[in-house]
Amino acid sequence: MSQDAREQRNKEIVTRWFEEYWGKGNPDIVDELGSDDLLFHYPMHGEMHGREAPKKMIVEFREAFPDLSFDVVGDLIADGEYVVGRWEGGGTHTGPAFADLPVGSLPAATGRKIHFSGTTVYRIENGKVAEEVGQEGALTALQQLELVPAR
Repeated sequence: MSQDAREQRNKEIVTRWFEEYWGKGNPDIVDELGSDDLLFHYPMHGEMHGREAPKKMIVEFREAFPDLSFDVVGDLIADGEYVVGRWEGGGTHTGPAFADLPVGSLPAATGRKIHFSGTTVYRIENGKVAEEVGQEGALTALQQLELVPAR
């Protein structure tokens, strides 16, 4: 497979992963497209290894924020095994208590809204997502959730 074809395939894998995992909250995509030793890391959720922790996180995140939505902003950039994308997302906390945060936790149904953006780097290995490492504007989201004071 040529480098261009591999990079295009990697973009297609990331697009599908993003739409299913973040867009629809489908944890099953992790078993389908995630590597056994997946590294998943965002400041707001910490570093996770393997498939189970990211699956649990997206289910709990979606339960707490049922209207959660994420969209890719602009074009994905691929270079070899890496794919980089910008995105934005948000939702309203109308669900159960949520404690998967670096500071504090939310009691049930606060009604607080979050809207934030970020950049994620994916590494694709043998047609699977081996790494998803991102920066998600955690401070902005935590301020919107009133867990960190705004200046």
